[in-house]
Amino acid sequence: MKIPFSPPRIDDKTIEAVKETLLSGWITSGPKTAQFEEELSNYIGVENVLCLNSATAGLQLALEWLGIGKGDEVIVPCYTYCATANVVLQKGAKPIMIDINQDDFNINTNKIKEAITKKTKAIISVDIAGYPVDYDKIMELITSPEITTLFNGESDNQKKMGRIAFISDAAHSIGAVYKGKKTGNHADISSFSFHAVKNLTTAEGGAVAFNLPNSLDNKKVKNHFKILSLHGQTKDALTKNKAGSWEYDVIQPGYKCNMTDIQAAIGLVELNRYNQTLNRRKEIFKAYDDFFKKFDWAITPKYESTNKLTSYHLYMLRINNCSKEKRNAIIELISSYDVAVNVHYKPLPLLTVYKNEGYKMSDFPQANANYEHEISLPVYYDLTNEQIKRVVYVIKKAVESILC
Repeated sequence: MKIPFSPPRIDDKTIEAVKETLLSGWITSGPKTAQFEEELSNYIGVENVLCLNSATAGLQLALEWLGIGKGDEVIVPCYTYCATANVVLQKGAKPIMIDINQDDFNINTNKIKEAITKKTKAIISVDIAGYPVDYDKIMELITSPEITTLFNGESDNQKKMGRIAFISDAAHSIGAVYKGKKTGNHADISSFSFHAVKNLTTAEGGAVAFNLPNSLDNKKVKNHFKILSLHGQTKDALTKNKAGSWEYDVIQPGYKCNMTDIQAAIGLVELNRYNQTLNRRKEIFKAYDDFFKKFDWAITPKYESTNKLTSYHLYMLRINNCSKEKRNAIIELISSYDVAVNVHYKPLPLLTVYKNEGYKMSDFPQANANYEHEISLPVYYDLTNEQIKRVVYVIKKAVESILC
């Protein structure tokens, strides 16, 4: 029984939706993308959502809009996919890395305050595995008089913010809930991913949700992001296609990161059945929990609490009292039984680009400990109960073969 890690959910509904779009004659950003934005807005519960070609693009546009550049600092967790910090380096700014919590993989909010300086322009948090960060705690910190007095806004938009910007890398957390509201409602700007392995996929893709303070017009900012996503061009293809509407302007050198209608067609199918997807993923999490909680060597992931509910994106199992070498041997043995598992993620200081920037893993002991013990298990809609039984059997066999 060969069990993959996270194949996308592609069926006749998906194929028919893409076929319909291809035959419509409109395959780039158009009516399907606009519809997807509207339905995402309704689902998340915010008024303004912009679809892009990736969550990374959303982070890039946010930093561009803020005017972040050389000499600026942006606080990020050290435990995340490289995209979170890469976008900061690309702007010439410095990522200031923070260690994570012991009981989950999210940024340790208690350590953020000591990292804030007059150079701090933004914080990018990450909802690792789909489990929300402590949004209110971060917002309370950056809006406190002590921190706002320290803030040194330089660009026009930084001055309008009047404080450190709060950006959420919500790549994992579409549908997750924090204090009764879905992610996308808590940070100033939230960027979601619809990559092939995500809960809700458009093959490649992403979306930005806007929740800026009253000093800024969310709709106006969304429209500016849209212009930035189209090379700085003031009209998109759908608008220019209207009779007599060919003329346009380019107001700044932007990027090219819009979503296509082909992607949006897939997204509309997935969003329509997303509650079904979440329910199945929840069942898989529970099945894993029910099995692994019986063993002293298993540390099951935290994915719900009084104020938080995950999107069930990653089941990040930790193997207690396990070295990195033994963890890797366990993964190799699991793979020999045709069960695919993964590791999320190598902390940023372990990557060559960040080693070369002077970051050291020894400065982040909790991230290192969590990483060395972690194995991500298969979670996807089409994973059957029989396959789940096979996964847990193989993992138990591999762990006990290596540790015992």
